[in-house]
Amino acid sequence: MTDVSKIPPRDKAEILAQALPYIRKFHGKTMVIKYGGNAMTDPALQADFAEDVVLLKLVGINPVVVHGGGPQIETALKRLGKKGEFIQGMRVTDAETMEVVEWVLAGEVQQDIVGLINQAGGKAVGLTGRDGGMIRAQKLKLLDTQDPSKEHDVGQVGDIVSIDPSVVKALQDDAFIPVISPIGFGENNESYNINADVVAAKLATVLKAEKLMMLTNISGVLDKQGKLLTNLSARQIDELFADGTISGGMLPKISGALDAAKSGVNSVHIIDGRVPHVLLLEILTDQAFGTMIRSH
Repeated sequence: MTDVSKIPPRDKAEILAQALPYIRKFHGKTMVIKYGGNAMTDPALQADFAEDVVLLKLVGINPVVVHGGGPQIETALKRLGKKGEFIQGMRVTDAETMEVVEWVLAGEVQQDIVGLINQAGGKAVGLTGRDGGMIRAQKLKLLDTQDPSKEHDVGQVGDIVSIDPSVVKALQDDAFIPVISPIGFGENNESYNINADVVAAKLATVLKAEKLMMLTNISGVLDKQGKLLTNLSARQIDELFADGTISGGMLPKISGALDAAKSGVNSVHIIDGRVPHVLLLEILTDQAFGTMIRSH
């Protein structure tokens, strides 16, 4: 890492000036950020993330944070003697697991993120899909990827019916930074655990976001040789699904990203959350730090 204290003031001013065209271009625009992976568990990267989000807000860009919490849920389940089970990248969620998911995501994880952003000088507000009637959901029907006639029961895992972004827009207009846990509610007031990548993608679409940024633990989408693919179209992604290059936990992430790109989100970026200040690097510079997904 460069010791920034040793950068001459004139050079610092020049660096800031270089960001001006991007600040002007994205001023007033919404950026939905899916926060997860190492960026969420490494203290130095947590601080970088919070500073990035606050800086974006202060220069007139509207960040909306959607977070996951897989490792934290896994830790909590182990403490209770329960073992996590996954089918096609989705966590099987029985009633007891759903209780754990709610108190880990909407309690521990969300409040940690809110605290970090507030500590960095922002005004973050934590929400779940219940707040403001934001995320209506139903039980997910998970069809087998090999045999579509077979359906897997993954319990209280939700499929989004609709998103009402009114509460998010109201907070944005009042200088707050929304931090959203991916929990929805059904018609009988039951709770649903929804994949955070799916929530981020759908929310970006509904908010007509300029960008959807997905932080991951890898440098982006990799080909079979491990080489970074910096720019992908819908057709190329379909081919990567078909030959098994994209599989497991990347399936919902890439599917959601592609849906968002096709539905009007200007660009979708899958970026390396292990890179310090990766949000600022991706948004306010020319350098690509991951994979950009296009609809065509």
